[in-house]
Amino acid sequence: MTTDIPQHAIALADELRVALHHVFRRLRQESDDDPSGLTLQQKMLISTISLQPGIGVAELARQEKLRGPTMSGHIKTLEAFNLVKRDAPDPEDRRRSGLLLTEHGTAVLNDIRARRRDWLARKLAQLPPEGAVALRNALIYLNEIGE
Repeated sequence: MTTDIPQHAIALADELRVALHHVFRRLRQESDDDPSGLTLQQKMLISTISLQPGIGVAELARQEKLRGPTMSGHIKTLEAFNLVKRDAPDPEDRRRSGLLLTEHGTAVLNDIRARRRDWLARKLAQLPPEGAVALRNALIYLNEIGE
C-alpha cells in the first residue's frame, strides 16, 4: 500500500498526525471545564448544526455515524437545554423538520469556540517569531491538503 510513497513523506505524515492529535486533544480539553456542562458529543452536534442549519435528524445521524434513536435522544437533550430547536416542517415531507441552534445554543457554541481560540492564541503568542512565521507558512499547505 505504501510502496509508491516516499519514505520521507510517510515519516512526515506520522509526525504530523501525532502533532495534530495532541493539539486537537488539548483544544478539546480547554472546553471540558466550560460552564455549559456539555459532553464532547453534544458540543460536536451543536457545531455541526451551526454549520448546516436545517439539517434533519436522520442526516445528522448518518454524518455522525449514530443510530437514529440514539441521535433522537441527543437532540431531545439539546432541546431540553434550549440549545437546539426544530424548524418548521418541510412542506414536501411534513415528517421532517430541520434543526437550528437557539440564541442560547449559538451563545454557548461561541463561548466554547472562544475558549479554544484563546487557549491556542496564548500558546501561539509564546512562540519565537520564526516559529510563528513557520506555522503561518505551513497553513498554506495544510489548507491545501484539507481541501
